Amino acid sequence: MRFSLLALCLLTAPLVAADASMPPALAARVEKMASAELKKAWEQCPADQRPGMEFLLTHMPEKDAASLKADFLLENVKLAYQARNEMPWGKDIPEEIFFNDVLPYAVLDETRDNWRADFYQRFKKIAGDATTASQALERINAAIAKEVGVEYNTKRRAPNQGPYESMKLKMASCTGLSILLADALRSVGIPCRIAGTAMWTTKEGNHNWNEVWLPEHKRWLFTEYYPDKKGLDHGWLIADAARGIPGSLAHGVYATSWQKTKQHFPMVWNMRDTSVPAVDVTQRYIELGAKTMVKPGECELRIDAFFTQPDGSKKREAVDIEVRQFDVVVAKGKTPAPTADMNEFLSIRVPRGMRYQVVIPGEDPNRPRALESIAPQKKDEFLRIKLELK
Repeated sequence: MRFSLLALCLLTAPLVAADASMPPALAARVEKMASAELKKAWEQCPADQRPGMEFLLTHMPEKDAASLKADFLLENVKLAYQARNEMPWGKDIPEEIFFNDVLPYAVLDETRDNWRADFYQRFKKIAGDATTASQALERINAAIAKEVGVEYNTKRRAPNQGPYESMKLKMASCTGLSILLADALRSVGIPCRIAGTAMWTTKEGNHNWNEVWLPEHKRWLFTEYYPDKKGLDHGWLIADAARGIPGSLAHGVYATSWQKTKQHFPMVWNMRDTSVPAVDVTQRYIELGAKTMVKPGECELRIDAFFTQPDGSKKREAVDIEVRQFDVVVAKGKTPAPTADMNEFLSIRVPRGMRYQVVIPGEDPNRPRALESIAPQKKDEFLRIKLELK
């Protein structure tokens, strides 16, 4: 009998080990990193969450594999699955999208903050009784700035701040804002990633924003921390993104991925860092913005207004603008507010070869607050106009 029991144990032991054994790719990584924490995260992960844990650990950056603790990884996976199970739209998120764009604890190279439990409580409450991901997105997108107390500000410490540093400083770059929104949406099971370009083709600077995948649309759509009033896939950035160059690391439009790809996301604060996988989505923006392109014979006026502060710095101001030809108003608009991205302008297209006055009207019709006279020439596809308020 003793021999039989021993034989039975020997026969069944491999089966039990096989059930709990790591997949080959993950086992190779754990062995390479000699990481007890990754091994612990795998062994303590509930069976129904192991597919997600496998994906997370297999594709995580090397520096994370060497530094993150098992408890951090286990809690992240647990809460991601919890959100998927509890939110009405969770069942409609395909597994590959859930793994790649909900489950990860980070988007770029930001600080690995333990945000998921906190954000789940915050943004589940804001989503409220929403029955679709679209409804929840709209509510969260509208409320996030007030909830986390963070506004766009070029005086932020770093472009790639983690969510809690941005909340502490109450300011962030476009990248920091995009990280906040991605974490907020992921916390309630809405797939979100960051898209961006390292350098606009028609003006200085870079920009990053967000893309969301919604079951109602079954495709990626873009939004921003400050959403456009017209809704998804609308915003000031379309005209510039539509001029992107597919395949160009500097001038293309890329979207982040957790799963390894052949491309990487260009992070302008550290262009040598290739650790964030990406997909080239430039063509989608070219097609999306085709109607916004400047037509032959037109010039795009890029206008904003500012005050000069006592310390010499310039503060943007949202004011009403008129483009006139003497006493005839040919166009109107409003300049961006101080919280708008520095690459966002009031954009107005006019025929070239004619003279215009760009005016900020005053109380006295004969005494505008600011005025600049321009005459776009044949070579002028764009003109930058900065109006100083007195």
